[in-house]
Amino acid sequence: MEELNPRFTFETLVVGAANRLAVTAARTVGEAPGTAYNPLFVYGGSGLGKTHLLMAIGHLARELRADIDVEYVTLNEFVELYQAAVAAGQTDALRSRLARADVLLVDDVHFLARRHELQAELLRLVEQLQGANRQIVLTSDRPPTEIQDLDDRLISRFDGGLVVDIDTPEFETRLAILRRGVADREVAVEAEVLEVIAGTQVQSVRELIGLLNRFIAFQAVSEIPLTAAAAGQLLAGQVPATPDGQASALPQDNTDEFAAFLSGISHTVQEQVDVWRHRVQEAISQWASEGYRTDRLERLLRQEVPSGIERTIREYERDIDRLRGFQRAMARVDPQRVSEPEFFDPDRLKDADELVQAALREGRPPPGPSPAWTMADLVTGGSNRVAMSAAAAVIATPGAVYNPLVLQGPDGVGKTHLLHAIGNALGKHGTRVACLTAQEFVDELLDAIDGDRIDGWRRRYRGTTALLIDDVQLLAGKERSQEELFHLYNRLLTEGRQLVFTIGAPPSEVPGLDPRLVSRLQGGLIAPIGPPDRDVRRGLASARLAARYGDADPDVAEYLAESQFESLRALVNAIQRLVRMADAEGTSPTLQLARTVLEGVPRTSVSTRPVRTSGMGLSLSSALHSHEKVVWEWPELTDRIVEVSA
Repeated sequence: MEELNPRFTFETLVVGAANRLAVTAARTVGEAPGTAYNPLFVYGGSGLGKTHLLMAIGHLARELRADIDVEYVTLNEFVELYQAAVAAGQTDALRSRLARADVLLVDDVHFLARRHELQAELLRLVEQLQGANRQIVLTSDRPPTEIQDLDDRLISRFDGGLVVDIDTPEFETRLAILRRGVADREVAVEAEVLEVIAGTQVQSVRELIGLLNRFIAFQAVSEIPLTAAAAGQLLAGQVPATPDGQASALPQDNTDEFAAFLSGISHTVQEQVDVWRHRVQEAISQWASEGYRTDRLERLLRQEVPSGIERTIREYERDIDRLRGFQRAMARVDPQRVSEPEFFDPDRLKDADELVQAALREGRPPPGPSPAWTMADLVTGGSNRVAMSAAAAVIATPGAVYNPLVLQGPDGVGKTHLLHAIGNALGKHGTRVACLTAQEFVDELLDAIDGDRIDGWRRRYRGTTALLIDDVQLLAGKERSQEELFHLYNRLLTEGRQLVFTIGAPPSEVPGLDPRLVSRLQGGLIAPIGPPDRDVRRGLASARLAARYGDADPDVAEYLAESQFESLRALVNAIQRLVRMADAEGTSPTLQLARTVLEGVPRTSVSTRPVRTSGMGLSLSSALHSHEKVVWEWPELTDRIVEVSA
């Protein structure tokens, strides 16, 4: 398989009316392989940029997803690989190798004409890649229906995707290509001269570039720059006049003699080239070994008679020093991004600077968990035992088990507390934790969209090692927010990052929640949390009272445990009311005070005498456990109350 040419990217591709549709389709494929236009079939004459477009798709796909498998192969290479595999008895290995590609780029498919065995192999490969949602892109010099003896099934597969052509560039596109070519060569050519060249009818971009090379070569041996008139003379096969009015040394007979003249020039220039070529190649080797792009230096090697060699190398090295400065600045803000390609391309100084400035603006970390909620404050009981056990496993090995962990239950049962407690525990191990509500997630996304900062917003969350979102059901009906969470979820899960969510009901029962998110939430562990049971109520009450009063009355905690509370929030509110009243009276909570706060029982009617049942003396805590009728005795019969302990 061939490597992608680093110069064949969308950035170096000139787009015009003749190729705009093909470029648009190619960009779509590169951004989301396998989701649209599969297969994509691009056809056009030789030299119009099909291979450039094919490789640009591969570069874009790799830029957006570093782990993607992109394979580029010409049809001739495919033939050789297949024949070698047959000879070695390894056809299955070759098929597996090609079928594993996430993006397969096949160039010059027209050479399949009359190769029926290879057509069958390609048909099998296309079907296999399509079945796995893997992208295949093909180029040819003619549409599928005009390839001689092409299998009808292949034509059907190609027509089932998108077949698009590239035509001969019109004047404006030719002029743009010429301007790009001059800029790449760093030579000065008059605009009028480029317009004269662009006005020449050519059949391909290669032919146009070849014509430009001739004019540059002629100008290199002239004392003054070419003029539009001189360019017209050259195109007509005539000899432009020199500054002194004499005809130049250019042969006049025809273009073949012109080519011979250029050949003589090349021979003279080659003697000078050997001296500086070694210097440039040394610089390229040095900086390429350190990972820097050397396109600027490589362009020198493509020039006939470059000037200012040492100056160009010195400027290149100064730009690398600036890149290193930007890289150091990024390391202080976001160390994970110091390997971005902008920091290794001296021709992208502005991009590197903007990257650092954006990082400085967006350098604040995502919101984290509240430090007030910790695992130590939680009590385990039957109503939350599964969730507490799962939380402990997640804290011990984040990303390895229960990913995602979904805490599901009604309001007020402690889901938010447990979510933040997990976040705080993970944060102690150096994990970069993002912990926020679903509404905060939506609000941040809207701000990023309004401020055209969506890429920075995504990077903030992609850099987290744990993402915790409270009340994820609030995303229901918000399509863009769910779409962003879907892609963020997939990325973090693929990288082994821990995901934790809370939700008020089973995901499948939340209307308006994207089925893709429902499927992913259900693919983890949905840990239910119910209203607090007796053990949770007793443990929480004891902990809260002991934390405030030290040696608190155990009968108060027992009374609170026996009372019915639909949520932890209601229990905590009751404890807070009790504490406020006790503090107002300058005492610690008592059973009498607790009954007054929760039941409205008058303080004067509460007996302090021991509780008796069936003639046996019981402590209050044991009495409250009894399922028999308990008689509370007061001095006067009218104050006697009969109460059932449930």
